Amino acid sequence: MQTYRTIPNNKPDIIIHGNKKGTFILIDFAISGDRNMIKREAEKVLKNTDLIIEIQCMWNVKSKVIPVITEATGTISKSLRQYLRNITAKCEIKEVQKQPYWALHT
Repeated sequence: MQTYRTIPNNKPDIIIHGNKKGTFILIDFAISGDRNMIKREAEKVLKNTDLIIEIQCMWNVKSKVIPVITEATGTISKSLRQYLRNITAKCEIKEVQKQPYWALHT
């Protein structure tokens, strides 16, 4: 994403620009190999803070980051449902997960 100043982390995975509402939603995905999903979510939000501030200044819109963190086993964080409510498109948890945990261990 082009910005007026150099930002080290300026490549989110998905950008949703809502013209009618004047919003920018940055979606950043990660697959965690360990059980530190909350820590990874916080890292994703902090990593994109400068980019959010720059987008708000450049285009005068509201913007936010939605971190989508899943474990390799398909486990999701408790806050993912809350984050997905911010997206106007229909998005379900089962679409985020590749396979449920029990399917891997049968």
